[in-house]
Amino acid sequence: MPDPSTMANRPHPTPARIPREPFPSLGVPGTAWPALTSPVRRFAVPYALPGAVIALAFAALLWHGPILQPAHYHAFADQRAVFGLAHAADVLSNLGFAVVGLMGLVGLARNASSPLLAAGRDGWLLFFLALVFTSVGSAGYHLAPDNARLVWDRLPIALACAGLLAATWRETIGVGRWVTPALAASAVAAVGWWRVTDLQGAGDLRPYLLLQLLPLVLVPLLQWQHEAPMRERLAVAGAMALYLLAKLFEWADHGVFDALAVVSGHTIKHLLATLAAALIGVALSWRLAKGGRASSAMGQGGLSPVPARLGE
Repeated sequence: MPDPSTMANRPHPTPARIPREPFPSLGVPGTAWPALTSPVRRFAVPYALPGAVIALAFAALLWHGPILQPAHYHAFADQRAVFGLAHAADVLSNLGFAVVGLMGLVGLARNASSPLLAAGRDGWLLFFLALVFTSVGSAGYHLAPDNARLVWDRLPIALACAGLLAATWRETIGVGRWVTPALAASAVAAVGWWRVTDLQGAGDLRPYLLLQLLPLVLVPLLQWQHEAPMRERLAVAGAMALYLLAKLFEWADHGVFDALAVVSGHTIKHLLATLAAALIGVALSWRLAKGGRASSAMGQGGLSPVPARLGE
């Protein structure tokens, strides 16, 4: 029989650590997530806060009335051509969207079987595809700006916003696959509404602006509600801040160009928005890299990874 004193001094093997799902839930029915505990979290149930944000934003835009496009919207500050390429800075500054989008698509393909993408894969695919089409659509628009070409600039931007919101919504609240196509249809409808009303002499931007606003508020809110990893939340918050800064530079297009002379506010807007999209891609890559290391450690411990099946 082994000596008990010898056995007591032996180091105990470290149990393999089972990774959590991408975001713990607030007790959504049909999942194994923990129940609500604190009064704040009891109030912030999965649908209450996001639903209130959507309702308030919708009501505010209804109360405000139509939001029209500025009369001189197409009169961008930097009109310089380079080697015959009209509005070269505003055209070429869109290339970054294609780079980020293609890198994101490659990452999704390489991690096609990852359980960490099980819920949000459709949304992420829409987001990165839309970034690629944003590069093409925005570059084509800036070559010869007019409202007809602006449709193909705004449509992929709306689809990117829809994809980001759909991915986050499914990874947190965990509703069905209908969310991504529903939000994609909303993006098409929002841009379509603007174009139809534009042809009638109005050009109401409210649905399009709503679709840009909602991810800025709802994505950080959903990540907070469902306890996303802090590093991922900080990266996404940084992306949202960069996008807001980009919109400010867009608004100050002529003033920035007058002050700097070498670059316009609209060109800087493209670059900042590209950085915002890249930060979101980095946050997703962190999750996948961490999940890969955890799966490797579990494999060495003789365990199989637990799928992160969020609301299939």
